[in-house]
Amino acid sequence: MSSQITLNLLQGSVRFNFSPESARGLKSALSELIKSLKASATKAGAGGVRTPEKSMEYQHTGEIFLEVFCNPNIWPSPFAAKVLITVRDDRMGLTTEAELTRIIEDVSQYLEQSA
Repeated sequence: MSSQITLNLLQGSVRFNFSPESARGLKSALSELIKSLKASATKAGAGGVRTPEKSMEYQHTGEIFLEVFCNPNIWPSPFAAKVLITVRDDRMGLTTEAELTRIIEDVSQYLEQSA
């Protein structure tokens, strides 16, 4: 069963059909990204040598194609991080940035409403 998720962007929002199972997969990928961002920030703050963290690239293909991408090595903290979001189907496509913390809130809110 799919219901609509709304992702709030830097300017505006986008809404599309998304299943709770897919949202759980996205939430898991975002949680791993937070861990990478925290690890990167901790290494930088300790003055240690920063080992590059792997970029996060979540993809979902269904009624729409959704991609969420973030390079954790360019952001000083999870609170400053932005993600690149691509949403497209056979008629239109949208690529834009969004705040990581806002996307995490949007996915969590969607999962609460779907429960």
